[in-house]
Amino acid sequence: MNDSNGLVGLDFSPEYNLARYLQNIRKFPILEADEEYELAMLYQKTHDQKIAYKLITSHLRLVVKVVSKYKGYGLPIAEMISEGTLGLMSAIDKFEPEKGFRFSTYALWWIKASVQKYILNSWSLVKLGTTAAQKKLFFNLRKIKNKLNVVDDRQMSEPVLQKIAKSLDVTIQDVSDMNMRLQAHDGSLNTALSDSADSGAEWMDFISDNKPNQEETYGQIEVMRYRKRLFNEALKVLNSREKDILFKRRLTDKAETLEDLSRSYNISKERVRQIELNSIKKISKAVGMLQ
Repeated sequence: MNDSNGLVGLDFSPEYNLARYLQNIRKFPILEADEEYELAMLYQKTHDQKIAYKLITSHLRLVVKVVSKYKGYGLPIAEMISEGTLGLMSAIDKFEPEKGFRFSTYALWWIKASVQKYILNSWSLVKLGTTAAQKKLFFNLRKIKNKLNVVDDRQMSEPVLQKIAKSLDVTIQDVSDMNMRLQAHDGSLNTALSDSADSGAEWMDFISDNKPNQEETYGQIEVMRYRKRLFNEALKVLNSREKDILFKRRLTDKAETLEDLSRSYNISKERVRQIELNSIKKISKAVGMLQ
């Protein structure tokens, strides 16, 4: 969504007072699935800015949650939130609610992409032409170190360096250099949110825990529902024997053997196997046509 759409000028900016901004966005209600769907469909037809405002403000907390994961890059939190919000705005114009996904599921990619682009452009060590593997290293090194229980020392052991380098398809020197650079820019989670001495608010106070937030939970549920609807619709391309064999071979806790089914249908085991594989191909093709 660009400036001409009229939304960028709205007061979504946290630069003036970040602590107050984080408190204020909690006041915006999280939309129910039906309400969100109706608003998104209506926005597709009208591009009414009031509708866009409702959709955006209900997802500002999602932007903050995404940005919280990039706190260690030493960049202004308020600016990253602003960039993430621009990504959220872009998602509004491209979202297709009729496909069955929640807006949060779709917008998450746009928010992350916008924040990451801002970080990459702000860091002189990551320039245009940097390989995809090096960018992956840039955004995943801390996460991998945490999984390996690596203390944030400036020097990592050779085995750890080798393991990380192999998993991200970069050189050991790349990992070592990136680790040093990230260490140099690490910021404290106890950094004050504003210059006001009496605010008392720190970034840590607003970072979400590891439990899925409401937007993520809704998104996961809606994706599963959408996939289930597609699968049930695609099943209609199978006849009764194909359905029975597919379910008994692939969709039960204890699958029946080819031999059992060959006796049930009085056909060869190879024929059962062919029916099973052909059924899967039919389902996959049907799902592709339905999407």
